[in-house]
Amino acid sequence: MFYLGIDVSKAKLDCCLLLDNTTFKRKDKSIANNPKGFNELLAWIQKQSVELTDVHIIMEATGVYHEQAAYALHDAGVKLSLANPNYVRHFAHSLAIKTKTDGMDSFVLARYGLSTVPKLWIPAPVKARLLQALLNRREAIAQDLQRERNREEKALVANAPDKIQQSIESSIAFLEQQLQKLQDDIDDHIDKHPKLKQDVKLLESIPAVGERVGNTMLSVLHNHHFESAEQVAAYLGLVPVEHQSGTSVLKRPHLSKTGSASVRATLYMAAVVATKYNPHIKALYDRLLAKGKCKMLAIGAAMRKLVHLCFGVWKNQTPYKANFLHKSA
Repeated sequence: MFYLGIDVSKAKLDCCLLLDNTTFKRKDKSIANNPKGFNELLAWIQKQSVELTDVHIIMEATGVYHEQAAYALHDAGVKLSLANPNYVRHFAHSLAIKTKTDGMDSFVLARYGLSTVPKLWIPAPVKARLLQALLNRREAIAQDLQRERNREEKALVANAPDKIQQSIESSIAFLEQQLQKLQDDIDDHIDKHPKLKQDVKLLESIPAVGERVGNTMLSVLHNHHFESAEQVAAYLGLVPVEHQSGTSVLKRPHLSKTGSASVRATLYMAAVVATKYNPHIKALYDRLLAKGKCKMLAIGAAMRKLVHLCFGVWKNQTPYKANFLHKSA
Protein backbone atom coordinates (compact mmCIF):
# COMPACT_ATOMS: atom_id res chain seq x y z
CA MET A 1 0.00 0.00 0.00
CA PHE A 2 1.23 3.51 -0.88
CA TYR A 3 0.34 6.30 1.52
CA LEU A 4 -0.39 9.79 0.25
CA GLY A 5 -0.65 12.70 2.68
CA ILE A 6 -2.55 15.80 1.56
CA ASP A 7 -2.33 19.10 3.43
CA VAL A 8 -5.44 21.09 2.58
CA SER A 9 -5.80 24.83 2.20
CA LYS A 10 -8.40 26.97 0.46
CA ALA A 11 -6.43 27.42 -2.77
CA LYS A 12 -4.19 24.35 -3.03
CA LEU A 13 -3.42 20.82 -1.91
CA ASP A 14 0.14 19.91 -0.94
CA CYS A 15 0.67 16.20 -1.59
CA CYS A 16 3.34 13.77 -0.41
CA LEU A 17 3.42 10.21 -1.78
CA LEU A 18 5.54 7.68 0.12
CA LEU A 19 7.22 5.47 -2.47
CA ASP A 20 9.12 3.38 0.10
CA ASN A 21 7.62 2.62 3.50
CA THR A 22 11.02 1.80 5.00
CA THR A 23 13.31 4.57 3.75
CA PHE A 24 10.44 7.07 3.42
CA LYS A 25 11.51 8.01 -0.08
CA ARG A 26 8.81 10.30 -1.36
CA LYS A 27 7.49 12.47 -4.16
CA ASP A 28 5.89 15.84 -3.54
CA LYS A 29 3.42 17.82 -5.61
CA SER A 30 1.22 20.88 -5.14
CA ILE A 31 -2.07 21.16 -7.03
CA ALA A 32 -5.02 23.52 -7.14
CA ASN A 33 -7.94 22.73 -4.84
CA ASN A 34 -10.45 22.37 -7.68
CA PRO A 35 -11.70 19.64 -10.05
CA LYS A 36 -8.90 20.30 -12.56
CA GLY A 37 -6.35 19.87 -9.79
CA PHE A 38 -7.94 16.61 -8.63
CA ASN A 39 -7.64 15.13 -12.12
CA GLU A 40 -4.05 16.33 -12.27
CA LEU A 41 -3.32 14.56 -8.98
CA LEU A 42 -4.82 11.27 -10.18
CA ALA A 43 -2.74 11.41 -13.37
CA TRP A 44 0.40 12.25 -11.35
CA ILE A 45 -0.10 9.23 -9.08
CA GLN A 46 -0.31 6.91 -12.06
CA LYS A 47 2.85 8.45 -13.53
CA GLN A 48 4.70 7.17 -10.46
CA SER A 49 3.83 3.60 -11.57
CA VAL A 50 1.28 3.36 -8.77
CA GLU A 51 -2.23 2.04 -9.26
CA LEU A 52 -5.03 4.14 -7.77
CA THR A 53 -6.39 1.08 -5.98
CA ASP A 54 -3.05 0.73 -4.14
CA VAL A 55 -3.14 4.26 -2.71
CA HIS A 56 -4.41 5.25 0.72
CA ILE A 57 -4.90 9.02 1.06
CA ILE A 58 -4.85 10.74 4.45
CA MET A 59 -6.30 14.23 4.80
CA GLU A 60 -7.25 16.37 7.78
CA ALA A 61 -10.85 17.43 8.21
CA THR A 62 -10.34 21.18 7.83
CA GLY A 63 -13.64 23.02 7.80
CA VAL A 64 -15.19 22.76 4.33
CA TYR A 65 -12.02 23.07 2.24
CA HIS A 66 -11.33 19.32 2.19
CA GLU A 67 -14.82 18.23 1.19
CA GLN A 68 -14.71 18.75 -2.58
CA ALA A 69 -11.39 16.91 -2.86
CA ALA A 70 -12.53 14.09 -0.57
CA TYR A 71 -15.68 13.38 -2.59
CA ALA A 72 -13.84 13.58 -5.93
CA LEU A 73 -11.01 11.27 -4.88
CA HIS A 74 -13.39 8.79 -3.25
CA ASP A 75 -15.51 8.71 -6.42
CA ALA A 76 -12.31 7.97 -8.39
CA GLY A 77 -11.89 4.76 -6.38
CA VAL A 78 -9.07 5.86 -4.09
CA LYS A 79 -9.04 4.75 -0.46
CA LEU A 80 -9.26 7.82 1.77
CA SER A 81 -9.21 8.62 5.48
CA LEU A 82 -9.99 11.85 7.29
CA ALA A 83 -7.65 12.31 10.25
CA ASN A 84 -8.29 14.25 13.44
CA PRO A 85 -5.91 17.28 13.34
CA ASN A 86 -5.16 16.90 17.06
CA TYR A 87 -4.04 13.30 16.60
CA VAL A 88 -1.82 14.27 13.66
CA ARG A 89 -0.25 17.13 15.61
CA HIS A 90 0.60 14.83 18.53
CA PHE A 91 1.97 12.27 16.07
CA ALA A 92 4.28 14.91 14.60
CA HIS A 93 5.53 15.72 18.11
CA SER A 94 6.26 12.03 18.68
CA LEU A 95 8.49 12.10 15.59
CA ALA A 96 10.29 15.17 16.98
CA ILE A 97 9.28 17.13 13.87
CA LYS A 98 9.30 20.81 14.74
CA THR A 99 9.16 22.26 11.22
CA LYS A 100 5.69 23.54 10.27
CA THR A 101 5.26 23.93 6.51
CA ASP A 102 2.62 22.70 4.09
CA GLY A 103 5.08 20.26 2.55
CA MET A 104 6.18 18.87 5.91
CA ASP A 105 2.55 18.59 7.05
CA SER A 106 1.72 16.41 4.04
CA PHE A 107 4.74 14.21 4.83
CA VAL A 108 3.57 13.84 8.44
CA LEU A 109 0.10 12.86 7.21
CA ALA A 110 1.59 10.17 4.97
CA ARG A 111 3.68 8.86 7.90
CA TYR A 112 0.59 8.96 10.11
CA GLY A 113 -1.29 6.82 7.61
CA LEU A 114 1.56 4.31 7.41
CA SER A 115 1.83 4.02 11.20
CA THR A 116 -1.85 3.93 12.16
CA VAL A 117 -3.68 2.72 9.02
CA PRO A 118 -6.73 4.86 9.91
CA LYS A 119 -10.29 3.80 9.23
CA LEU A 120 -11.50 4.48 5.71
CA TRP A 121 -13.86 7.40 5.20
CA ILE A 122 -17.31 6.61 3.78
CA PRO A 123 -19.28 9.58 2.41
CA ALA A 124 -22.67 10.22 3.93
CA PRO A 125 -25.73 9.79 1.67
CA VAL A 126 -26.85 12.88 -0.22
CA LYS A 127 -30.07 13.12 1.80
CA ALA A 128 -28.07 13.24 5.05
CA ARG A 129 -25.65 15.87 3.72
CA LEU A 130 -28.55 18.07 2.60
CA LEU A 131 -30.18 17.74 6.02
CA GLN A 132 -26.92 18.81 7.68
CA ALA A 133 -26.59 21.79 5.34
CA LEU A 134 -30.15 22.92 6.13
CA LEU A 135 -29.55 22.58 9.88
CA ASN A 136 -26.29 24.51 9.66
CA ARG A 137 -28.03 27.32 7.79
CA ARG A 138 -30.87 27.35 10.29
CA GLU A 139 -28.38 27.63 13.15
CA ALA A 140 -26.60 30.53 11.43
CA ILE A 141 -29.87 32.41 10.85
CA ALA A 142 -30.95 31.75 14.46
CA GLN A 143 -27.69 33.28 15.70
CA ASP A 144 -28.13 36.31 13.44
CA LEU A 145 -31.69 36.72 14.70
CA GLN A 146 -30.58 36.62 18.33
CA ARG A 147 -27.93 39.26 17.64
CA GLU A 148 -30.53 41.54 16.05
CA ARG A 149 -32.86 41.07 19.00
CA ASN A 150 -30.01 42.03 21.32
CA ARG A 151 -29.43 45.15 19.22
CA GLU A 152 -33.15 45.95 19.40
CA GLU A 153 -33.06 45.78 23.18
CA LYS A 154 -30.03 48.08 23.34
CA ALA A 155 -31.60 50.49 20.87
CA LEU A 156 -34.73 50.77 23.01
CA VAL A 157 -32.70 51.37 26.18
CA ALA A 158 -30.53 53.95 24.43
CA ASN A 159 -33.58 55.61 22.80
CA ALA A 160 -31.99 55.24 19.36
CA PRO A 161 -33.42 57.24 16.42
CA ASP A 162 -36.61 55.89 14.85
CA LYS A 163 -34.85 55.01 11.60
CA ILE A 164 -32.38 52.81 13.48
CA GLN A 165 -35.17 51.01 15.33
CA GLN A 166 -37.15 50.56 12.12
CA SER A 167 -34.10 49.10 10.40
CA ILE A 168 -33.61 46.59 13.21
CA GLU A 169 -37.30 45.68 13.20
CA SER A 170 -37.20 45.08 9.44
CA SER A 171 -34.12 42.92 9.82
CA ILE A 172 -35.75 40.88 12.60
CA ALA A 173 -38.89 40.36 10.52
CA PHE A 174 -36.83 39.18 7.54
CA LEU A 175 -34.74 36.79 9.64
CA GLU A 176 -37.86 35.36 11.29
CA GLN A 177 -39.29 34.65 7.83
CA GLN A 178 -36.02 33.01 6.76
CA LEU A 179 -35.94 30.91 9.92
CA GLN A 180 -39.49 29.69 9.38
CA LYS A 181 -38.75 28.97 5.70
CA LEU A 182 -35.71 26.90 6.63
CA GLN A 183 -37.67 24.97 9.25
CA ASP A 184 -40.35 24.23 6.63
CA ASP A 185 -37.61 23.06 4.23
CA ILE A 186 -36.16 20.79 6.94
CA ASP A 187 -39.59 19.31 7.68
CA ASP A 188 -40.31 18.80 3.97
CA HIS A 189 -36.93 17.15 3.43
CA ILE A 190 -37.51 14.71 6.26
CA ASP A 191 -41.07 13.97 5.09
CA LYS A 192 -39.80 13.13 1.59
CA HIS A 193 -37.44 10.43 2.89
CA PRO A 194 -39.23 7.61 4.77
CA LYS A 195 -36.07 6.48 6.58
CA LEU A 196 -35.38 9.96 7.95
CA LYS A 197 -39.03 10.38 8.91
CA GLN A 198 -39.10 7.03 10.70
CA ASP A 199 -35.84 7.68 12.55
CA VAL A 200 -36.78 11.14 13.77
CA LYS A 201 -40.06 9.72 15.06
CA LEU A 202 -38.09 7.12 17.03
CA LEU A 203 -35.78 9.78 18.44
CA GLU A 204 -38.69 11.99 19.48
CA SER A 205 -40.20 9.07 21.41
CA ILE A 206 -37.54 9.77 24.05
CA PRO A 207 -38.81 12.16 26.76
CA ALA A 208 -37.01 15.54 26.46
CA VAL A 209 -36.15 14.98 22.78
CA GLY A 210 -38.18 17.45 20.79
CA GLU A 211 -38.07 18.60 17.19
CA ARG A 212 -34.77 20.49 17.42
CA VAL A 213 -32.87 17.79 19.31
CA GLY A 214 -34.43 15.08 17.17
CA ASN A 215 -33.38 16.76 13.91
CA THR A 216 -29.90 17.44 15.26
CA MET A 217 -29.28 13.86 16.38
CA LEU A 218 -30.86 12.55 13.18
CA SER A 219 -28.24 14.46 11.19
CA VAL A 220 -25.38 13.31 13.43
CA LEU A 221 -26.36 9.65 13.17
CA HIS A 222 -26.96 9.71 9.41
CA ASN A 223 -23.86 11.70 8.45
CA HIS A 224 -21.37 9.49 10.30
CA HIS A 225 -20.73 5.80 10.78
CA PHE A 226 -20.86 4.86 14.45
CA GLU A 227 -20.61 1.34 15.80
CA SER A 228 -21.50 2.14 19.40
CA ALA A 229 -23.10 4.77 21.59
CA GLU A 230 -19.70 5.45 23.14
CA GLN A 231 -18.37 6.48 19.73
CA VAL A 232 -21.21 8.99 19.30
CA ALA A 233 -20.57 10.46 22.75
CA ALA A 234 -16.84 10.73 22.03
CA TYR A 235 -17.51 12.40 18.67
CA LEU A 236 -19.69 15.00 20.37
CA GLY A 237 -17.13 15.67 23.11
CA LEU A 238 -19.21 14.20 25.93
CA VAL A 239 -16.68 11.75 27.36
CA PRO A 240 -14.96 12.59 30.68
CA VAL A 241 -11.26 13.47 30.64
CA GLU A 242 -9.24 12.75 33.77
CA HIS A 243 -5.87 14.21 34.76
CA GLN A 244 -4.13 12.28 37.51
CA SER A 245 -0.47 11.53 38.27
CA GLY A 246 0.79 9.96 41.46
CA THR A 247 -0.67 11.47 44.62
CA SER A 248 0.09 15.13 44.00
CA VAL A 249 -1.73 15.75 40.69
CA LEU A 250 -5.46 15.11 40.70
CA LYS A 251 -7.54 17.52 38.66
CA ARG A 252 -11.32 17.49 38.45
CA PRO A 253 -12.59 15.45 35.47
CA HIS A 254 -14.17 17.45 32.64
CA LEU A 255 -15.81 16.80 29.29
CA SER A 256 -13.46 16.58 26.33
CA LYS A 257 -15.62 19.11 24.40
CA THR A 258 -14.40 18.02 20.99
CA GLY A 259 -16.81 18.24 18.08
CA SER A 260 -19.67 20.68 17.58
CA ALA A 261 -20.28 23.18 20.39
CA SER A 262 -23.73 24.02 18.99
CA VAL A 263 -24.81 20.37 19.17
CA ARG A 264 -23.62 20.18 22.77
CA ALA A 265 -25.54 23.38 23.58
CA THR A 266 -28.70 21.80 22.14
CA LEU A 267 -28.13 18.61 24.12
CA TYR A 268 -27.46 20.59 27.29
CA MET A 269 -30.91 22.18 27.31
CA ALA A 270 -32.52 18.83 26.53
CA ALA A 271 -30.56 17.13 29.33
CA VAL A 272 -31.75 19.73 31.85
CA VAL A 273 -35.36 18.91 30.92
CA ALA A 274 -34.58 15.19 30.91
CA THR A 275 -33.41 15.27 34.55
CA LYS A 276 -37.04 15.98 35.44
CA TYR A 277 -39.08 14.08 32.86
CA ASN A 278 -36.95 11.19 31.51
CA PRO A 279 -37.02 8.19 33.92
CA HIS A 280 -33.58 6.84 32.94
CA ILE A 281 -31.82 10.18 33.06
CA LYS A 282 -33.62 11.36 36.20
CA ALA A 283 -32.52 8.21 38.03
CA LEU A 284 -28.92 8.72 36.89
CA TYR A 285 -28.93 12.41 37.80
CA ASP A 286 -30.40 11.84 41.26
CA ARG A 287 -27.97 9.00 41.97
CA LEU A 288 -24.95 11.14 41.09
CA LEU A 289 -26.17 14.03 43.25
CA ALA A 290 -26.76 11.61 46.15
CA LYS A 291 -23.13 10.54 45.83
CA GLY A 292 -22.04 14.14 46.29
CA LYS A 293 -21.23 14.89 42.65
CA CYS A 294 -21.61 18.50 41.53
CA LYS A 295 -24.59 19.46 39.36
CA MET A 296 -22.53 20.26 36.25
CA LEU A 297 -20.88 16.83 36.36
CA ALA A 298 -24.31 15.24 36.72
CA ILE A 299 -25.65 17.28 33.79
CA GLY A 300 -22.66 16.15 31.69
CA ALA A 301 -23.52 12.54 32.51
CA ALA A 302 -27.15 13.25 31.64
CA MET A 303 -26.11 14.62 28.23
CA ARG A 304 -24.04 11.52 27.59
CA LYS A 305 -26.91 9.26 28.65
CA LEU A 306 -29.30 11.13 26.36
CA VAL A 307 -26.96 10.47 23.44
CA HIS A 308 -26.81 6.79 24.42
CA LEU A 309 -30.61 6.60 24.43
CA CYS A 310 -30.77 8.28 21.01
CA PHE A 311 -28.29 5.80 19.58
CA GLY A 312 -30.16 2.91 21.19
CA VAL A 313 -33.59 3.65 19.71
CA TRP A 314 -32.02 4.48 16.34
CA LYS A 315 -29.80 1.40 16.19
CA ASN A 316 -32.47 -1.03 17.40
CA GLN A 317 -35.30 0.71 15.52
CA THR A 318 -37.55 0.54 18.56
CA PRO A 319 -39.29 3.42 20.36
CA TYR A 320 -38.17 4.49 23.82
CA LYS A 321 -39.45 2.35 26.69
CA ALA A 322 -39.49 3.91 30.15
CA ASN A 323 -39.43 0.52 31.88
CA PHE A 324 -36.58 -0.90 29.83
CA LEU A 325 -33.92 -2.43 32.10
CA HIS A 326 -30.48 -1.00 31.48
CA LYS A 327 -27.07 -0.68 32.98
CA SER A 328 -26.35 2.57 34.78
CA ALA A 329 -24.24 5.02 32.77
